[in-house]
Amino acid sequence: MFRSSNVAARIFERQIRTPAPGTSVHRARLFYENMVPSHTIYDVECPDYSFRKFTEDGRYLISFSRNNQDLIVYRPRWLSFCCKEENCMHDLPQKAKKFESFFTELYTVSLASGNEQICKDCFLYLESNQFGVFVTSTALLHDAPSSGEAVPGIPSIDKITFHLLRLEDGDVLDKKVFHNDFITFNHNVGVFLYDDLLAIVSLRFQTIHILQIRDSGNLVDVRAIGTFCREDDELFLNSNAQYMPVSDQSQLHSENHVETCAHQNQLYQNSSFLSGIKQRLLSFIFRAIWNEESDDAQRVQSLKKKFYFHFQDYVDLIILKVQFLDRHHLLMKFGSVDGVLSVSRNADQQPAFFAVYNMETTEIVAFYQNSAEELYLFFEMFCDHFHPHSKNSPHMNFISSHSNNIHAFEQLRGIKKKPNFQFLKKMLGSLPFSCQSQNPSPYFDQSLFRYDEKLISATDRPRPSTDHPIKFTTRREQYAHKFKIKSGPEAGSTDGRAKKISSFLFHPFLPLTLSIQQTPISQPSQPSINIHFRK
Repeated sequence: MFRSSNVAARIFERQIRTPAPGTSVHRARLFYENMVPSHTIYDVECPDYSFRKFTEDGRYLISFSRNNQDLIVYRPRWLSFCCKEENCMHDLPQKAKKFESFFTELYTVSLASGNEQICKDCFLYLESNQFGVFVTSTALLHDAPSSGEAVPGIPSIDKITFHLLRLEDGDVLDKKVFHNDFITFNHNVGVFLYDDLLAIVSLRFQTIHILQIRDSGNLVDVRAIGTFCREDDELFLNSNAQYMPVSDQSQLHSENHVETCAHQNQLYQNSSFLSGIKQRLLSFIFRAIWNEESDDAQRVQSLKKKFYFHFQDYVDLIILKVQFLDRHHLLMKFGSVDGVLSVSRNADQQPAFFAVYNMETTEIVAFYQNSAEELYLFFEMFCDHFHPHSKNSPHMNFISSHSNNIHAFEQLRGIKKKPNFQFLKKMLGSLPFSCQSQNPSPYFDQSLFRYDEKLISATDRPRPSTDHPIKFTTRREQYAHKFKIKSGPEAGSTDGRAKKISSFLFHPFLPLTLSIQQTPISQPSQPSINIHFRK
């Protein structure tokens, strides 16, 4: 810990003192208390694009055209300008107040065509290769006709395309297309990236597609978890179909052996088989209840109350969300069909269960209800394990959580008091976490700065806008004010009746931030964009 807050004294102290082992990076981050955004350009002149986020390494700013057809990628750069006068401490010249003074456009790529649009809330970045995963889709069909292979009550999208892009030059390297399917794209809910493995959750067909992103830029199918769990499950069932009655065989082969994933799902759903993942889940629940009792009579009674009585409820569960815990284990969230399109703020009120699945052994290794105190204790003590980050993303290792930061833990303890049923459901409602949903900016490090998390946080979500600036104070020096960020016009909004939302795009390591204030989608208007930087 530095003895002084003066930046010159800190630099001198860094030269003569050696930090304790394992603390050199944390000590270097203390310099961000001196390097803060100190100047704001309000209503900056910029292109009429929708700005999404900075990549985790800070090399690119991702944005989309207003018609959601084109991808525009910028390179952040620092402001530079000439001043002829001796005193250059006055306001910036007008030419320096433009968006192009801070960002350089690299290229524009047309990803969507025809009736397709870019899903601007879905973007994943593979830092090791500078690859980006983007999604385009057609319109959502709420009244899609039901079919044997699809889960009833879930809407459909005619075409969903995953694009693998090299952000260095904008080349589209590969594509993966899904037809008549439904995947949740808001805030990366339906996708998860861990190292080079990409998980895609098909809600309509209840299949988890595991893809590998090769260094060559190819999307390679690794496995599909759903109807089948092992690679030879389909072969085994087909080889045993010859022993079925002739009437059942004619039913199974009525579609001229069409070899598609959707058709295979239909074949086995029309038969008496449950899906492979559902079989694994029911078997785990049965064995867990069976092992609770040692007496056979008690086991039977327990199975009647806890398993057979709720058997249909377990059968009706569907996979809602998935995340990687490591390269071999998945955390799955099961729930009802009603929870697919439910409003996020009521998500914790829906009945839900969590399961840990081993992809190599195809076994369910743990199963919890969304009010299980044991799972909450794991979440409280090992929260960082629910945020698996790639080994190639060093900036993501310093995101504050209640398991690695005493100040975040104190906040949690203040609202926890005594765990109860509703508290547990609310806290566990965020699991599984969305991929790449947190900003690694050091200004969100709760060991360095203090701020109002109701107005701004590291989580990538729009927030209700306020006319008052958001203040950042330091944890040291008795909460001394360091800087403030205000979205919208400098004088405040002229229309007090219109509800506005604000988004904040923080650079991962530079004192550079974009604040975007706009009205909701139902009342679109020109957004107000401010640039906050260190002058």
